Amino acid sequence: METVHDVRQLLKRFGTIIYIGDRRADLELMESEIKELYQMQFIGSEDYQKALLVLRGEARRLREAKGE
Repeated sequence: METVHDVRQLLKRFGTIIYIGDRRADLELMESEIKELYQMQFIGSEDYQKALLVLRGEARRLREAKGE
């Protein structure tokens, strides 16, 4: 899992499609859904960790691009 698209595909396997229109809000909601899937033991720790790294990395890139 290397891209936000990969994380979206993982969520899609569980019937979750996230599109709010605000990229930052999308990332936050995806992270929440990934955490829930992990807590319910639907995904393993490796997928969980990779997904979080991807989502948090993208969120950091957005913050840096906006100068925050």
